[in-house]
Amino acid sequence: MNGNLAANRVLLDELVGTVGRIPGVKSAVCPPYPYLAQVQQVLSGSGITWGAQDVSQFDSGAYTGEVSGAMLVDFGCRYVIVGHSERRTLFGDTSEIVAEKYAAALKSGLTPILCVGETLREREAGSTEAVVAAQLRAVLERNGVQSFAHAVIAYEPVWAIGTGKTATPEQAQAVHGFIRKSVAAKDVAVAERVQVLYGGSVKAGNAPELFAMPDIDGGLIGGASLDAQEFAKICKAASPAG
Repeated sequence: MNGNLAANRVLLDELVGTVGRIPGVKSAVCPPYPYLAQVQQVLSGSGITWGAQDVSQFDSGAYTGEVSGAMLVDFGCRYVIVGHSERRTLFGDTSEIVAEKYAAALKSGLTPILCVGETLREREAGSTEAVVAAQLRAVLERNGVQSFAHAVIAYEPVWAIGTGKTATPEQAQAVHGFIRKSVAAKDVAVAERVQVLYGGSVKAGNAPELFAMPDIDGGLIGGASLDAQEFAKICKAASPAG
């Protein structure tokens, strides 16, 4: 929950001039709902896509405060984040609700970015894989493995979000590998195709090592995305051109 019209304009213009010119990298900006029109206006034709930070599981009706997938499509959104750890921990989004939001995104023609991840307590208890597996299972049971051919998965260790702590590349790779194997157990081809992003305090300094891991396909960037130059460096780290 950051930004205002004036600051957004500066940031977006910088992104168009930097990130929009990086070869071989797919990038998207997911702002708060009120700024989707501005993002659509500035980023159209830039090569940078955009999306939203959440979506309602409902199509329309008496759900005051909610925003539907069809409304997001009206503003040119391609992506929507579902199941972000802050939605899960602060706003009561259970894995079942996340599975419904994921379904609503697909129904609207959006690409859901499904967030999964464990808390520090869960990691210290040795239950990382069990937690991630349960979060994935809720979506798989509701939507089927083929849905992942039209989705993105983001692993975000809750203990490494906004804390300055980052999973080592090896720690992140271990969970990313587990996620891909979990999908492969249902469908190998889908598992090979699905993009799995890392979202835990990614910065320009650690991006090259993280992106070098075989099952880390990119990043879900938080605080660093508010600095256009920092974000551009992260994107360059993901570029085949270097």
